[in-house]
Amino acid sequence: MVDFTTLGLFVAVILLILLYFHGLGKMRDAASARHSGQAAPVKPDSLSATELERYARHIVMREIGGTGQKKLRKAKVLVVGAGGLGAPVLQYLAAAGVGTIGVIDDDTVSLSNLQRQVLFDESLLGKPKVFAAQQRLKLLNPFVTVLPYNRRLTGDIAEELFSEYDLVLDGTDSFAARKMINVACARTKTPLVWGAISQWEGQVTVFDPANGEPCFECVFPAPPAEGQAPTCAEAGVMGALPGVIGSLMATEAIKLITGAGTVLKGELLIFDALEGQTRKIRIKSNPACTVCGT
Repeated sequence: MVDFTTLGLFVAVILLILLYFHGLGKMRDAASARHSGQAAPVKPDSLSATELERYARHIVMREIGGTGQKKLRKAKVLVVGAGGLGAPVLQYLAAAGVGTIGVIDDDTVSLSNLQRQVLFDESLLGKPKVFAAQQRLKLLNPFVTVLPYNRRLTGDIAEELFSEYDLVLDGTDSFAARKMINVACARTKTPLVWGAISQWEGQVTVFDPANGEPCFECVFPAPPAEGQAPTCAEAGVMGALPGVIGSLMATEAIKLITGAGTVLKGELLIFDALEGQTRKIRIKSNPACTVCGT
């Protein structure tokens, strides 16, 4: 006769051995992935062991945690401009683990950029900024997808492009471009993180008319008088200022995605680097706004 007790013990031992080697294999894969910087196979909605270590300083924060980090990984963010503001924005969004980052710009890396655009160096001179940024960001964080658009943003593609993203960050430096971006964001109901810099001063806010907040047109309905708002090329800019304002823009994007804190909606933050001062002013929607008004 078959001794079922002995048979059961034999089967149990075999199962324990199989489970042990299965677990050992998963640990070996995770260790290998950490060493190579690549993600080990995981469920789509879970963070790998490497990601847990990479984003540990986010995950331990009550306002972000694992849930917020997963939201960052699922987010799709478009950065318009890869220059003074766009470069630090891209660095911090990639480092934070924003899953898909689009960047549109038709410029190339030049020597005069390197005084403030620390994403680049001399080895990238002459290379389109979007491809140079893609190269650097993949080295910074291989878990993010960077989508480069090597062309100038125009009104005929803006709405279609913006509709593919959850959030847009404006790093341009011309009134016409900002006006066009604002219109496309308003029509697609896409929140817009906006920043501006000149010489020693920078400004940051979030325009979100779809949720009752003002848009760019509400605050700046007409272009500045000639000479009143010169570009950085004309007036100059202190090298570290774009890093400060770009970091603030990335911070607002992270808050919007994760739901943390109070977002700069209906408020314009002004930073004066020369005097070491910051201040905020209230900005309101204009009912007669030609873009978002009633």
